[in-house]
Amino acid sequence: RSCARSCANCVHVCLCLLCEPPRAMASLLGKVDDVDIDSGTFKYILIKVHHSPPEGTETSKFITRGYRSASFHSDVYDQVVPGIEKLGLDCECVGGGRIQHNPDTKTIEVYGYSQGYGKADHSITVGLLKAKYPDYNKITFSNDGY
Repeated sequence: RSCARSCANCVHVCLCLLCEPPRAMASLLGKVDDVDIDSGTFKYILIKVHHSPPEGTETSKFITRGYRSASFHSDVYDQVVPGIEKLGLDCECVGGGRIQHNPDTKTIEVYGYSQGYGKADHSITVGLLKAKYPDYNKITFSNDGY
């Protein structure tokens, strides 16, 4: 079965089986912000959020979370998981590190690792941060430090 109209350009609500599942999955992942971080220096984690419908293809994306209130990387994860699961999505922490975020100078430095989760792929985190803060002067990472 296929949609009678081109779904990429349509303005109608397409309910065909070929179109609706991908839209539903994308809209679920779209409800989760890519970045939520504080200012200052704090621990952060990189999380893979995924939707695995019983019938269909798994979709996923990476998100970054970091809060000054977190004493441990696991505190960040514990704070984030309930909201993701409430949407019917699953997630896993794929690593962590630290972020130094200075909104006044519009700079962000990503570095270090998590003793519990290992080192995040800081290049993914920097990509997410650059998309969130396109007007920043400098967003970089280093694999040095704790």
